[in-house]
Formats: sequence, structure tokens, C-alpha cells
Amino acid sequence: MSVYVDEPFVESRGQRWSHLTADSVDELHAFAKRLGLLRQSFQTTPGKPWKDHYDLTESTRERAVRMGAIPESAKGGVARRREARRETREGHGRGFGAPR
Repeated sequence: MSVYVDEPFVESRGQRWSHLTADSVDELHAFAKRLGLLRQSFQTTPGKPWKDHYDLTESTRERAVRMGAIPESAKGGVARRREARRETREGHGRGFGAPR
């Protein structure tokens, strides 16, 4: 399983932000905990697990990469999540949250 961070693409509150995502929600929460993120920072949309993420500042993103998160472009992240959404909706493949 893998954890990913896209490139910072949003500027807000004087900082640049990116997303921390993973192949499973359990892995996402475990990695976020190791990063020191609060669980209440988790963002989700019920029934759409491909949208699960934590927002990261640029400095936290850099720390996540040093801890093993896979950096990806914003477009790469969108493409990966789009494929996971397709697999989940079609009912084949592992989808999000399914064991590998």
C-alpha cells in the first residue's frame, strides 16, 4: 500500500497547500498520525472514499516525503483518484479501502 502527496497547488492563509492521500483509509490515518496531524483534520465525503484526504502545508508535505510518502503532480493525483473511483463504481479491482 502507498501514501501520496500531491504538489502544493492552493494558496490560502499565507501558505501553499497540498493533499495527503493513500490506497486505504487505514493507511492514511496511520500515516497522518505519524505526521502529527489531528484526526479532525481528515476530510471525507460519505460514499466517495477516493476523496479522502488531509490538507498539508508545504513544510508538512516535505516531512511526509522524507517519511516515505510518494510525491506526485496534481494531475497525477487526479488521474490516480479517477481510476480508483472508476474501479470502485464498477465493482472490480481493489477500490479504496480493500485489502491488497
